[in-house]
Amino acid sequence: MDSHQATFLLLDLAVIIVLARLFGLLARRVGQPPVVGEIVAGVLLGPSVLGATLSEWLFPLDSRPFLAALANVGVATFMFLVGLELDAGALRRRGRVAAGVAGGAFLVPFALGSGVAFVLAAGRPTAHLGGFVLFMGVAMAVTALPVLARIVEDRNLGRTFLGGVALSSAAVGDVLAWSLLAGVVAVVGLGEDQWLLLLAVPYLVVMLGVVRPLLRRLVSGREVTLGLLVTLMAGQLLSGAATEWLGLHFIFGSFLLGVLVPRGSDGKAGEAVLARVGELNTILLLPVFFVVAGLEVDLSLIGVPGLGELALIVVVAVVGKGLGAFLGARCTGVDPHGSAVLAALMNTRGLTELIILTIGLQLGLLDAELYSMMVVMAVLTTAMTGPLLHLLGAGRPRRSPPARPRRRSELSPAADRVDPSR
Repeated sequence: MDSHQATFLLLDLAVIIVLARLFGLLARRVGQPPVVGEIVAGVLLGPSVLGATLSEWLFPLDSRPFLAALANVGVATFMFLVGLELDAGALRRRGRVAAGVAGGAFLVPFALGSGVAFVLAAGRPTAHLGGFVLFMGVAMAVTALPVLARIVEDRNLGRTFLGGVALSSAAVGDVLAWSLLAGVVAVVGLGEDQWLLLLAVPYLVVMLGVVRPLLRRLVSGREVTLGLLVTLMAGQLLSGAATEWLGLHFIFGSFLLGVLVPRGSDGKAGEAVLARVGELNTILLLPVFFVVAGLEVDLSLIGVPGLGELALIVVVAVVGKGLGAFLGARCTGVDPHGSAVLAALMNTRGLTELIILTIGLQLGLLDAELYSMMVVMAVLTTAMTGPLLHLLGAGRPRRSPPARPRRRSELSPAADRVDPSR
């Protein structure tokens, strides 16, 4: 890195963290989660608004690889924290209802997204049609668990039955989405090194049989010290490096280590790691990812025919997710109003969608135009969650259980209790 690159890297980082903070605060002022404002800030710094010349002056091409490297570290850490946030106990308590909502909210948009992929592929020849179809299905079906958790907390739904079911369902659906996406990455991205995928089995054996017991001994009953944080951060990066080498992308390794980390005997260990690591990641590294992703968005590429495709993408995303979640909730005995609230909540995509779209762009499954359309869809579907909840009157705590519960455990206060920070 020469002096010119170092100068612009530091200047760019200052611009990024300040603008991300300002747009995040602005988004909260208008009732939106901060991630919406941060994504918009990233898009505004790209060629869509500044134009290619000014954007390249502000973010020189020779400095962007360094920004991309920081963005990758931020995404890896984010996925580690997402894995750490998964609560197996909450999933078991709401197993039947969460499974029904997660199944509907994943399968219906996945099927519709896969169908739309054939329409979109007609004008975009691709060497991996099967991979493109599966990718579009996953992109339509994903829910952003961290963003959803923030919305649930802001709307005072954190300790309600519906809030707990939404978080549990999103966790199940995201595990399905990441699993399918790993398959897409393996098929499309490996090329001549497909034999490396065979090493995924021993990798999982080591992670489950060796790393998980070590983490239990390391974390359980102990305070979160600086040494423990260093160990966990180094571990998630090493795990990410392993899956990247295997051809499965680094996010899967970081995510898996987060899932394997125990929360501690009193549950405080996981919370402490989330607080201490998440704050730095949110302030510095994730905003860099938003800008790096936004630099690839060029809304000027969307012509008149593209507007029709954009409308189709948004409608399929909203209808597929909403209808699937509503039907899944109704099939498990949730009343119509509660089912509608869950449908609105599960439509949140946010940062998780942006990560998936970035992977699709890296794999060559998305061109610049389609990538830009999908980013717009991610912003719109996340932004409409708050207004939909307001229309449904879901701003107040709603503690009623499903209309026809089949197990008394669903009515217990413990079943309705969920950590509001999730």
